[in-house]
Amino acid sequence: MLAKALMPIAERLDRRFGWGRLPYLLGLATLVGLRERLRERNLYDTGVPEVTGPVPAAARGARRADGRFNDLDEPGMGSADAQFGRMTPAFRQDVLGTPSPREVSDALMTRKTFLPATGLNVLAAAWLQFEVHDWLSHAKEPHAGDWELEPGMPLPKAIQTPGSDPASFICRESHWWDASQLYGSREPYASEVRDDGGRLVVDDDLLRAVERGAINANAPEASLWVGLAVLQILFAREHNAIAERLAEVYPHWDGDRVYEKARLINSALMAKIHTVEWTPAMIGHPTTERAIKATWWGLLGEGVRRRHGRIGSNEILSGIPGSRTDHHAVPYSLTEEFVTVYRLHPLLPDDFTFAGVDGTFTLLDLAIGPDKLDQPRERLHEIGGVARAFSALGTAPPGQVELFNYPRTMQRWERIGGLSKVDLAAADIARTRETGVPRYTAFRQLLRMPPLNSFEELAGNNAATARIIRELYDGDLNAVDTVVGLYAEPKPPGFAFSETAFRVFLLMAARRLQSDRFFTADYTPQTYTPVGLRWIEETSMRDVLRRHYPELAPAIGENAFKAWKPASTAP
Repeated sequence: MLAKALMPIAERLDRRFGWGRLPYLLGLATLVGLRERLRERNLYDTGVPEVTGPVPAAARGARRADGRFNDLDEPGMGSADAQFGRMTPAFRQDVLGTPSPREVSDALMTRKTFLPATGLNVLAAAWLQFEVHDWLSHAKEPHAGDWELEPGMPLPKAIQTPGSDPASFICRESHWWDASQLYGSREPYASEVRDDGGRLVVDDDLLRAVERGAINANAPEASLWVGLAVLQILFAREHNAIAERLAEVYPHWDGDRVYEKARLINSALMAKIHTVEWTPAMIGHPTTERAIKATWWGLLGEGVRRRHGRIGSNEILSGIPGSRTDHHAVPYSLTEEFVTVYRLHPLLPDDFTFAGVDGTFTLLDLAIGPDKLDQPRERLHEIGGVARAFSALGTAPPGQVELFNYPRTMQRWERIGGLSKVDLAAADIARTRETGVPRYTAFRQLLRMPPLNSFEELAGNNAATARIIRELYDGDLNAVDTVVGLYAEPKPPGFAFSETAFRVFLLMAARRLQSDRFFTADYTPQTYTPVGLRWIEETSMRDVLRRHYPELAPAIGENAFKAWKPASTAP
């Protein structure tokens, strides 16, 4: 009731002052009010796939590979092949209209000089890709000629839900935070990564399974590179450490039960790391850092939660884990707007160096590609192993999420499966238009943000950038693509991405946890075991890295996604 009462006050305070310029408590109250308003007015029901039949007994206490039966009343909610939701109405657009996606890419995206983001590291960029592969992947049709970004560069069409209103498109992965990027949501991959005793295969065996999964060019595995490979290996090893601990405490359990509980614990650990470590590193404003951590631990903080447990069932005081499940009147799904604001490819550098290895590698040198499915695995051996790769990722800065800083290698990206190269910057523009995400000015206003009055305001008073955008869009501010606006707008202090993108995160960061019974009503010792809950609550990303690669310990700071000590101190 208090949060709802805050909604009109929060909107007025934010429009007049901006939440980031308010004192902490008032700024936090403003964010709570804005989130409630978004929950009330910016969630559209795009439907839930029908699933018939009884609830399998095993599904009550463990995640299913395809995401079904997470919600026991609506078993298809959030499952693989369920449609994306929406935070705004769908806008019909000419996907290849003026300016064309290729023109936008050439004029506004191309990186001439690498613009580094200070304070963060490339591990933060790799982690984002790792998590996105868990959540997001448009189901696609085979490429068609009418989708060519330029001759010989086709882009597959996203598959629309027949008869949906508002228009919705299919996500091939489950929408839940269930670590499907590691465990798989389909066969045969899900079985290929299993080992005996509830364990996962690791190292080269794991990467070979990923390579086999990548044969489908539309699969997330087809974008494997060294940064993703080392995170796959790291959390496969973490799964096995959890499994060994469970087998020690519960020796009567069979391998399937050990596997199911270890997956549940490992998935929740990844969600916690993303919530209380990665996100505060990316949005380093004092108000948002404390607010996002409160999503997990509540306003009373981590110390109170650990010493005394939950105080009541409300999310505000003690955080979402263990609170009541709440879909806020709309079935849970990830949204097309969420996909759009996570198009953060400028975070990736074009070039990489590794201690003790001569020369520079491009991103393409480190990635899977035509006739070289094993290249990430072979490169790991060449550069000296997983620990050496982590050291390089931890010490190098990512790129700033801005115009004119898109990786050049990704504008001529080599695809497998007989497909020609594609401009991923153009694909980002085309896909956002195709799926009906509003153009930038409408997008902002629909998210309850103040309207823009000029190209100069959009570009943060950078006259040269404003001129290029104005000329490209023929002076029509309302025609500017959403991705362009997200990259162009000035960022709040400490933010790696835009204020507009943050509005989407403000709603969805909590929703991904609060709609999932494994983070709410079933976040209990009965479901996770007491051992599992302690493992989640007492483990950080730094702990995971040090557990499996202890030689990295001297280089890693308190937050593993912030710049590590210089490479000279790393292995």
